This record gives sequence, C-alpha cells and structure tokens, in this order.
Amino acid sequence: MSILKNNNTSVFDELFNAFPSNFGSSIPSGYPTASVNIHETTDAFHLELNAPGRNKEDFSISADKGLLTISYQKKETSEEKNYKTIRKEFTYKSFKRSFSIDDAINADAIQARYENGVLKLLLPKKEEIKNAPKQISIS
Repeated sequence: MSILKNNNTSVFDELFNAFPSNFGSSIPSGYPTASVNIHETTDAFHLELNAPGRNKEDFSISADKGLLTISYQKKETSEEKNYKTIRKEFTYKSFKRSFSIDDAINADAIQARYENGVLKLLLPKKEEIKNAPKQISIS
C-alpha cells in the first residue's frame, strides 16, 4: 500500500487498492489479522489498528526500505499450580500487517501509542509534501 501517489487517484483509493493479495476476503478463514482504519490530515496519516486485550509490550513496529510492519506476538506465561483454567475463550493469536510507505512519509518521525485496545500510529508527511503547491482554478 503506498501512502501517497502522484497521479489523479485519490489517496483513499490508493490505500485500499494496493493491499497485499491476501488482504480482505482472500484471507483464509481463521487467519489472524487486525482491522485497520487509515485517516489523512494535511500533516500526516493516522493508522488505527484494532487490537483489544493485548499488552503494548507484545507489539513490534518497524519501518525498513519503504515497508511499515506491525506485528503482535503473544508472550507465553506460565500458569500457577494452584490456578486451573476450566474454560478459555479469549484468544490472542499472533498477527503481522505490512504497508508500503513512500518517500512522502518521514519514517524517522513515526510515532505509536496503544490506548483502549487500539494501536495508533502517526506517520508524518515530509515538509515538502505538506507545502505542495495548490491548484488554482480560473474563474
């Protein structure tokens, strides 16, 4: 997924038309993933990854060679001997999501925080992108 594209395609269209081929309905049933919302402002893109019930220490986020990767790996905990689980319906399967980011994003300034079950990432645009010339209409 490219965050920005320099043609007449809207950023929204580009974001959702460029997902990996295994995104959406083609993901096999039961394959762990997390839903993502993507928003754009004049200064940045905002990603919200729905991941309730997890610990922020179990997330890994990296940006390398134009690829932003968000993964979750549940760390195993040992059960106490005096504590027996009768039924376990909560599942926290590992997942990994990757997004292509282009040169318009300042990868060194990406920020993340986890609150209320949502992992939020701020992908700031580079200064030259924020100050791009505007199209002036002729009246």
